[in-house]
Amino acid sequence: MKNILEEFGINAGKIWATLNSQGPLTEAKLMQTTRLSEHEFYSAIGWLARENKIYKDGMMYKLGQTNLTNKIGTDAGKIWNVLSLQKEVDISSVAPLAQMDQRDAYSALGWLARENKIAPKLIPRARATQIKIALK
Repeated sequence: MKNILEEFGINAGKIWATLNSQGPLTEAKLMQTTRLSEHEFYSAIGWLARENKIYKDGMMYKLGQTNLTNKIGTDAGKIWNVLSLQKEVDISSVAPLAQMDQRDAYSALGWLARENKIAPKLIPRARATQIKIALK
């Protein structure tokens, strides 16, 4: 099984390659073309924003110096604060604890992953693997 942080980076590469070859795309078209789930998509957007490689112009995403730093960077700070207090949190609990929606939480997690500030832990369960997130 791949490390979840590696997957964030691989998915960011898929988005970058798609935008590089096809030019600006809407969120829906970009998700459809890359075949990424919503969580995979938003974590990759956060990763690319931290790398200063993605720009959102209205409904379109394109490559370029990011304009997402204020939103995603601020949200990453909120999640960092939650993890600092809670020590370890189930990934599905991050958004409610940080008082943000899931999309914003996954973008912020992608940002923190790119900064190498979070450590995921996979916990096998009978029905599904649980993912816990902590600060490094």
